[in-house]
Amino acid sequence: MPPEPQAKTPQARTLEANPDDLALEAAVDQAVAACGGDLRATIRALIVANDYLETEVGELMKAVSHAYARGRFHSYSG
Repeated sequence: MPPEPQAKTPQARTLEANPDDLALEAAVDQAVAACGGDLRATIRALIVANDYLETEVGELMKAVSHAYARGRFHSYSG
């Protein structure tokens, strides 16, 4: 019976990754380090940051919509 494949360690996965994946892994490591290695705190911080950014996008979309409605901006018609 052949041996079962073992799960790859994060380091092994990183060595096989492309440059974009390496940058993402570095960002993950930074986020976890910023939260003292606590993964739950990291996820919590990312959820809070995401909610904040979603709120900001919503506010900006409203502001742009009002500006278009007032005729301040004209869409490009080619």
